[in-house]
Amino acid sequence: MESPSPGGPVEPRRVHLDNQQVRTLAHPLRMRLLGSLRVDGPATATALAEKLNTNTGATSYHLRQLAEVGLVTEDPDRGTSRQRWWQAAHDISDFEPTDFDDDPDARAAVQWIQADQVRVMADLAERWLAVEHHHPRDWRDAAGMSDLVLPLDPTRLRALNDELWAVLMRYRDEPVADSADVKPVHLFLAGIPRLDERW
Repeated sequence: MESPSPGGPVEPRRVHLDNQQVRTLAHPLRMRLLGSLRVDGPATATALAEKLNTNTGATSYHLRQLAEVGLVTEDPDRGTSRQRWWQAAHDISDFEPTDFDDDPDARAAVQWIQADQVRVMADLAERWLAVEHHHPRDWRDAAGMSDLVLPLDPTRLRALNDELWAVLMRYRDEPVADSADVKPVHLFLAGIPRLDERW
């Protein structure tokens, strides 16, 4: 678990994705590689291949593709001349969908990335629901999903998302108790207009 430094919270390293980065990232294995490096920390291509159930050649190739656009780097504190360790170059990626209105390929890549995020979210939720009855009661009661339809304009929706993100960052920066009950928790934040002809 990441904890704040003694001098205060560490600002997450962010990257505002450009056209080339989104086009490179729009690939299922590259998304998984970057996600694994961000969540679990530096690793070798061999370790990542084993974890992600693929082969080292494919993993090495796609890591190099991510490195070419600055999304991953070699870990300077690890590795030897025979074994390269890779790390995520940033903690958080962001973009505005309208950044790519003038680039059809990048726009298609962004649409694929967003759809992949939805697939991952649905997969993680289904996997939890399949095994939740094996987990302690307090975890089952704390976990969950909810939804609400609110009448918002774009300005208020942006403000709501920004405020919710600030809450998530506050929880990220708070010290974590040293407890065997602490686990990584997936949190997804989404706010999209309801597509309903009655609105």
